[in-house]
Amino acid sequence: MLRIEMLSTGDEVLHGQIVDTNAAWLADTLFEQGFPLTSRETVGDAMEALVDVLTERSQIADVLIVNGGLGPTSDDLSAQAAALAAGVEVEERPEWIARMEAYFNHRGQAMSPANRKQAQIPANAELLDNPVGTACGFALRLNRCWIFFTPGVPSEFKVMVEQQIVPRLRQQWPESEPPLCLRLTTFGRGESSLAAELDPLPLPPGVVLGYRSSAPIIELKLTGPRAQEAAMRQAWERVREVAGESTLFEGTGGLPARLAEQMLTQSLQLALSEHFTGGLLHWRLQAAGVPLAGGELPAREEAGLSPLLARAATLAAQRGAPLALAIGPLVEGEISLALHTPAGTVGQTLRYSARHHSPTLQQEMVAMVAMDMLRRYLNGWPPVANYPWLARVAEA
Repeated sequence: MLRIEMLSTGDEVLHGQIVDTNAAWLADTLFEQGFPLTSRETVGDAMEALVDVLTERSQIADVLIVNGGLGPTSDDLSAQAAALAAGVEVEERPEWIARMEAYFNHRGQAMSPANRKQAQIPANAELLDNPVGTACGFALRLNRCWIFFTPGVPSEFKVMVEQQIVPRLRQQWPESEPPLCLRLTTFGRGESSLAAELDPLPLPPGVVLGYRSSAPIIELKLTGPRAQEAAMRQAWERVREVAGESTLFEGTGGLPARLAEQMLTQSLQLALSEHFTGGLLHWRLQAAGVPLAGGELPAREEAGLSPLLARAATLAAQRGAPLALAIGPLVEGEISLALHTPAGTVGQTLRYSARHHSPTLQQEMVAMVAMDMLRRYLNGWPPVANYPWLARVAEA
């Protein structure tokens, strides 16, 4: 089995001062390409530790992708550490000096002498192009391992992985095939509820059913070799059946994008009135291209379901829109939502359980419930649904 590892470098990553988004992106990208990561590790800005971990992993991994430490400052140590581990000197690459000088000249700037450090890589290394930055990457062989060194700047890192590293891996291991991954995102059911029905599902060899819970949604993923596609799609029908009306969408893209598709198809517009969510719902829907007939952020809103039902109906009439969503204020843990449609106005008042008292999470939950009401209406279902983690105290 091909063993591919990632090594993130830098004290700021090791100590949690920044989030290692590069690691998450790389893991997902390589998985989709058929080169799943076997493990990930982080090391700080200490020469001895860097040399030790490079030496250790080079005796275990087939491929190691090292991220960070290629900049011009004194704490950027990856090139020197690689040279020490390989037992060679660093050498300055004149072709990269020329590239950097052109990069700065194009911007009307003089290149600082400190930048020359970014052209110094181990003598036995292959230079990897970086068309969007000044730090060149490089690759070398150490013990049993092919090691790639990449810049930490996310935009530079992603381009280098896509343009330099993945093609080399594909050429070296052409038999590695991207897995088949079937995805489905749900809202309104708990993970344990879904698992109780899905865990007994018999799966083909090498196929895994996974759950990714990220409040307030749960993603179901069926992943396996493409040779098992027929059997996977048969099992997927059971996953769809269990998810039922809680299914927001299949594949990727997000609920707002699916709402946009449905509303554009049906030539519908939506007006919004948001108190508690403060424009969050408007921003989400507008960014996805949902046809909106404007909205409002009322400074004051009377609490309770009856006033909100009237607000939604009035807003639809004022804006000339067939649909209107209204979200009231949060008062003593309770919040009301109303949806006006050509068939009438419906609404509900919900109460949060104690574990949902984070203001940010509350706003996310309310925005999702509002979109779910709209989704259900567009699907021809009753807009008001039951959510096990929210208690309904009123409905109209």
